[in-house]
Amino acid sequence: MSQTALINLDGKSFELPTFEGTENEKAIDIAKLRDLSGFVTYDPGYKNTGATKSAITYLDGEEGILRYRGYSIEELADQSTFIEVAYLLIHGELPTVAELANFEKQIQSYTVVNEELLAIANAFPASTHPMCVLAAVVGAMSAFHSTDEAGDDEENILCLLATLPVMATWHYKKSLGEAVNQVDKSLDYCSSFLQMMFGKKGDAYLADPIVAKALNKLLILHADHEQNCSTSTVRLVGSSHANLFASISAGINALWGPLHGGANQEVIEMLEAIKADGGDTAKYVTMAKDKNSGFRLMGFGHRVYKNFDPRAKIIKVAADDVLKALGVNDPVLSIAQHLEDAALHDDYFVARKLYPNVDFYSGIIYRALGIPTNMFTVMFAIGRLPGWIAQWKELRTNKEPIGRPRQIYTGATLRSFVAISER
Repeated sequence: MSQTALINLDGKSFELPTFEGTENEKAIDIAKLRDLSGFVTYDPGYKNTGATKSAITYLDGEEGILRYRGYSIEELADQSTFIEVAYLLIHGELPTVAELANFEKQIQSYTVVNEELLAIANAFPASTHPMCVLAAVVGAMSAFHSTDEAGDDEENILCLLATLPVMATWHYKKSLGEAVNQVDKSLDYCSSFLQMMFGKKGDAYLADPIVAKALNKLLILHADHEQNCSTSTVRLVGSSHANLFASISAGINALWGPLHGGANQEVIEMLEAIKADGGDTAKYVTMAKDKNSGFRLMGFGHRVYKNFDPRAKIIKVAADDVLKALGVNDPVLSIAQHLEDAALHDDYFVARKLYPNVDFYSGIIYRALGIPTNMFTVMFAIGRLPGWIAQWKELRTNKEPIGRPRQIYTGATLRSFVAISER
């Protein structure tokens, strides 16, 4: 039964339609509110505003549910590969064996290093943050690929999926003074990335299967997360009909912020600070409970999930497997394990549901793998790429209008200009 929302303003009543999503999410359609009443809504941070209808990702923070195209994150992380999930997000359905093989083959065909793009990347100082380089080089890809309305978006999608991991290794290799590795097309997507990161040119490199499996899970868990800051940025930029490369570059810049994709980097920086202070985790647990201490535990709790982050449950197991397989003896990771134990068993954290989140465990895994801290957000970007692409593609397919948020003006009212000689 259809319902309407009745709003009373200035002695007048207005009826606005309501609708429900497929998972019974309820919404009031305020598209004509301003035309009817002269009012707009005020919603800082868009926390209660549905800016789009999307069939890509379903998230229920209260129940700790995350699904891609209707498939639970638990099943996908356990049974699927990152490339299979990328196909699902971008094309809407899981691929057949033949479709997946063709998709992987097409991606591999675009992995040859573009020397002109490499020259652009090499122009940056070695001290440049890799997210800066990644955003710039992705934006520059517009110069090398067709981006007009008649262009082949599918080709650009494949090119991005193929070259983003390659780009991610360029700056790292440069910082070490090492040559860029070519892609080994005999390897799967994750093993290939590990080979490009840690292999030496001319030497055989074989990624540990447990490490490759953990990386595969991490990328799947990061692949999409509905309308977060970077995804909404991709959609907003894309709504102006900006090309795919420009839109993804904007998403990378949005992800760079410490309140978004930089959170796992902040986890490691916090752990290193605790180590530098003597490594007394009990002291910092006590400080975390004291609102006046000014200290905040990074990587605990989540602004969307009101219970346990479902991705954290999955990646905790992978983190344990990686640490066991690699036999890493790192005091920083020992501190992380002590903090994790406190958060899972201390009544203060349990009562407030301040459990370790995916940023906490992903930081631990990347640290154990030897990935530099300033590359953590780059890893996030590689994982989130299929979701950004799917969101950009959905926006364009649905012919959604250009984004144009409103504001409530709080500045000065009309006043007369005063000549500079009289001020």
